[in-house]
Amino acid sequence: MSNPDSFIEEVTEEVRRDRLFGLFRKYGWIGGVLVVALVGGAAWTEWSKSRAEARAEAFGDAILDALDQGTPQERRTALAAVPVDGEQGALLQLILASDPDEDRAATLAALDRVAVDASLSPVYRDLAVLRRVLVAGAEVPLADRRTALQGIAVAGRPYRALAEELLAYLLVEEGKTDDAITAMTTLMQDQEASGALRARLGQMVTALGGTVPDRTSPVPAEADGGSD
Repeated sequence: MSNPDSFIEEVTEEVRRDRLFGLFRKYGWIGGVLVVALVGGAAWTEWSKSRAEARAEAFGDAILDALDQGTPQERRTALAAVPVDGEQGALLQLILASDPDEDRAATLAALDRVAVDASLSPVYRDLAVLRRVLVAGAEVPLADRRTALQGIAVAGRPYRALAEELLAYLLVEEGKTDDAITAMTTLMQDQEASGALRARLGQMVTALGGTVPDRTSPVPAEADGGSD
């Protein structure tokens, strides 16, 4: 019985081998395409990365060259002529808005363009809102400044803590000293508050006659009523 069994096994194995070769002949090209796609994808990623780095370097060089110009007007003209790609435009607008003493109207206009550009990430738009509030100052009604800051002083926004700080200063401007001290001491214990921010707030609380908390270690964000 062993010879017939051995013969059947050999025949079965041969049939399997023929089927396998047939599958390779029929579908083997798919594996080749996948290999080419993987290799091509890796090459495309490296090329794209290299191209992005080159664009960023060229943009940085152009900015430095523009800032080396002699007069403020020459610098502004040179900066406005710098070619941008994607969100580089937002960064350029913020650079253009960095010298309000030279041209206040142009500064505010540049910040407005960044703040309302929905195609940009909140990192750029919120920063523009913060800077506009600072540059405009008392020229803008306090209620309007508060509304602008409240829009970015929410959980998950990149500059929430800084916006909360400016909102506390608005309370001082209104003469609501006790409310301002409460807001500042609460923010000093916020987990997103930086060391520099806590130091500023501590000085302000002391100047207002308040008491700086003994411990300013971060507390969970949900415990911060100002983040809602």
